[in-house]
Amino acid sequence: MTGKSTIAPTTTITIATFIWLFPAIAVAEDRHSTLDLTQHPVGWLAIAVFILAYIFVMAEEFTHLRKSKPVILAAGLIWAMIGYVYASHGLSEIAEAAVRHNLLEYAELMLFLLVAMTYINAMQERQVFDALRVWLIHKGFGFRQLFWLTGFLAFFISPIADNLTTALLMCAVVMSVGGDSQRFISLACINIVIAANAGGAFSPFGDITTLMVWQKGMIDFSTFFTLFIPALVNFLIPASIMHFAVPQLYPQGDGEQLAMKRGARRIMALFLLTITTAVSFHNFFGLPPVLGMLTGLGYLQVFGFYLKKTVTTSSVVTGHYGDPIPFDVFRKVARAEWDTLLFFYGVILCVGGLGFIGHLALASELMYGQWSATTANVAVGILSAIVDNIPVMFAVLTMQPEMSTGQWLLVTLTAGVGGSLLSIGSAAGVALMGQARGQYTFFSHLKWSPVIGLGYAASIYAHLWVNARYF
Repeated sequence: MTGKSTIAPTTTITIATFIWLFPAIAVAEDRHSTLDLTQHPVGWLAIAVFILAYIFVMAEEFTHLRKSKPVILAAGLIWAMIGYVYASHGLSEIAEAAVRHNLLEYAELMLFLLVAMTYINAMQERQVFDALRVWLIHKGFGFRQLFWLTGFLAFFISPIADNLTTALLMCAVVMSVGGDSQRFISLACINIVIAANAGGAFSPFGDITTLMVWQKGMIDFSTFFTLFIPALVNFLIPASIMHFAVPQLYPQGDGEQLAMKRGARRIMALFLLTITTAVSFHNFFGLPPVLGMLTGLGYLQVFGFYLKKTVTTSSVVTGHYGDPIPFDVFRKVARAEWDTLLFFYGVILCVGGLGFIGHLALASELMYGQWSATTANVAVGILSAIVDNIPVMFAVLTMQPEMSTGQWLLVTLTAGVGGSLLSIGSAAGVALMGQARGQYTFFSHLKWSPVIGLGYAASIYAHLWVNARYF
């Protein structure tokens, strides 16, 4: 899209409708101790503030206002209004506990992301992705071949490494190879988001939502893998259509070989060990995966200390490592995409506030109380495109509606792949908007939403057909 940014009135109405239909985010307190503010002026004003903030997020490509700023402001305003009402009723401690609950949810996601970003920055500084770019160029792969290669890698790595980490890795590869081809980078990033979200949907370790479903015992470990074919359909259909829009060009290179810096392979190994640690902490010890990720950050810190102490004087003098300090892990932490991290803070706190007000609980009761399970579960996927799928799935698990295994598989699929409909609908999409700023944007993704929606619908029909025995 070009020209002046405009947001159609129908878009605002649609967003307002979806906001009203959000599933609830449960808080630790008993529902009887909270106030129903759904018909209170504060309740309606909170929805208006959230919608306005999201309009600014969607218009970032044109306003150049970082997406974290409006949602952080909205989060503060929403909770300030809630705090005022609860304080006037002498219930300040209840609102405080709710905020702390949401902050804990954010802290786990933020720290998980921070470790992943730090490793990616470390590998980038060690020239891992530059070396990979040179290797791919020497192999003679064109943009269309790279489009499919990165897509399939994202699809098959995300069930193990989680969709967010996988998307960040593949995006780094695409940006290294793509050069000045904004069209290729944009399409490849869209493809990576779809593939990573689809791949993460058929594995208990592929997404936070699948971890939640598995941990709750709604689906057995092996049963998740019955979603493989529907997930593959979800990826292949839009990718096959977008294939024809990818430029038939070849990445440019100077023909020179490029060696990775000292320690690059060991850092890659440590990253795999970090992912294994995170999965093991959850799988064997019942601890949050973020604890394993932070332990993995310790691996990198210790190895960084080793690199710093063992660098030779000659290599520093010749500039072989590009910096008098060959490796400093805290520089990699500082280079994390803080706009993305703070955006998640704003979203989680905003949606948490709407849930605490009571709007989202009403919609949850409507969806599973008056609609069919299939209709409700398909709607969950669409809602996941508006807000992150984590609070949506958390609400469904909190309600625990009476559903067959097939329906629990359906909501797992839709919550996982529905976020691909919009760039802001999944953690992978939001992270890539920050990583490929100006090249992969909300509107560049939105242009392909009808095609992605076709894949979404096809994956649902594939599940209803292939896994009919579970219904």
